[in-house]
Amino acid sequence: MSDEPSLKDNSKQYQPVRTRTSPRRKKQQYPDGLPRPRRYWAVLTFMAVLIIVVLDSTMVNVALPNIAKSLNISPSHVVRVVIAYNITIVITLLPFSAVAERIGFRKLFGIGVGIFGAASLAAAFSTSLSTLMMARIAQGIGASMLMCMFGGLVRNIYPLRRLAMGISLNASVVGSTAVLGPTIGAWILALASWPWIFLVNIPICLLTYFGVRFLPDVPRAGGRFDWKDAALSVPTFGLVILGLDIMGHMPFVALACIGAAYYFGRKLLDRSLRQRAPMVPVDLLRVVAIRYAVGASMLLFGAQMAAFVVLPFYFERVLNYSYTELGIVLGAWSVGTAAMAPVAGFFSTRYSVAILCAIGGSGVAIGMLMALVLPDNAFFGWFLLAMFIGGVGFGFFQTPNNRAMLASAPRNRSAAAGGLQAITRVFGQGVGTALVAMVFALGGKYGPHLGMGVAIISALAAVGVNIARHRNPAKDPEPEKQ
Repeated sequence: MSDEPSLKDNSKQYQPVRTRTSPRRKKQQYPDGLPRPRRYWAVLTFMAVLIIVVLDSTMVNVALPNIAKSLNISPSHVVRVVIAYNITIVITLLPFSAVAERIGFRKLFGIGVGIFGAASLAAAFSTSLSTLMMARIAQGIGASMLMCMFGGLVRNIYPLRRLAMGISLNASVVGSTAVLGPTIGAWILALASWPWIFLVNIPICLLTYFGVRFLPDVPRAGGRFDWKDAALSVPTFGLVILGLDIMGHMPFVALACIGAAYYFGRKLLDRSLRQRAPMVPVDLLRVVAIRYAVGASMLLFGAQMAAFVVLPFYFERVLNYSYTELGIVLGAWSVGTAAMAPVAGFFSTRYSVAILCAIGGSGVAIGMLMALVLPDNAFFGWFLLAMFIGGVGFGFFQTPNNRAMLASAPRNRSAAAGGLQAITRVFGQGVGTALVAMVFALGGKYGPHLGMGVAIISALAAVGVNIARHRNPAKDPEPEKQ
């Protein structure tokens, strides 16, 4: 038998971590959600930050050609601005979620907003690729501080009976903002220069400071911050994505990166399993509902990002669509996601999470498969319908799955659950992007078709996870009766 530590299911014996409280606050009870009207102000503050983080990523992508021309940067180099931002978020999400547990949500939220706003100002005044990349890395740090708390904030702002509604509201806002982001970015570029893409963040960051005091007080975890775990998490997550990204060009270096990631990841896992409140929240993976939610989420977010990377190439190069047609057909996905999120919130309080998520994953797979098998000269509306079905499936999946992940964690591990949700999403998206880059390098002219296959297979794998979840006797959390 192996003497390796295991993540066996002992959710019934799972004991929440003791919280650190002062003598004056020993008797303080943390309520199930915030009372009104404080809840409304907290939601507005949270939504403002959620919107600027989503807008920033979508608008910057639109501005890349203008940035390259203005700073005299080649297109292949200007993409590093996006890569540096994404990798920064991936490698810092879990360390910052551990920091949030120790210093409190409100304090880290204020710091994150300040760094994000200052970095946006620095990006707007950048005069070279190096200074812009440094500013984007700083923006990534600020965004990571905020993103690691998104799940924990939702869990503590809304009472459990309203949690599904809160998650669906977030999904609707994200979907709508993702649709409007490229349009807003193009409108800004039509009226002004690219630095205004970053300057629009400043007034929103300033306004959110007035709402920080309305955010929830969350039980804090005891213990010191583990710097060794933080250092090990950087190569564990970063080298996997880097290795997959360069697999098609430098396979031996890529394999070395993945091997090193496994080595560091194994050391990180060994250390985490011996801790009560580890930075990498493997203790939460002992809860069956969380374990299934994490697996399904990583696979479906990988499918979603693979789809969004490959679809522009597929529609433009294979189907010869114009940019206008491309924008319309991709927008149908986001419209479907935003429209379905509140419906999924309603169903998630009444039906099995596993069944709902299996239906959602199937919708993503059906939409992508439909777009792949349709003939090149098919009516435009059929491709529009295919993308809408994919978006509906993705929206149908998010709310019940996120609710299962967040509601199953102890309240004093809300930050860890939110960090786990965020790293699962970002890491899955990073792996999906890297896999598409790999099949593009290896597949030649069939790269777009193979990339579509990556998205379909990943979505079907998520369906398989939910079938296994449905057959497992462990129950997902049920809402309180209203």
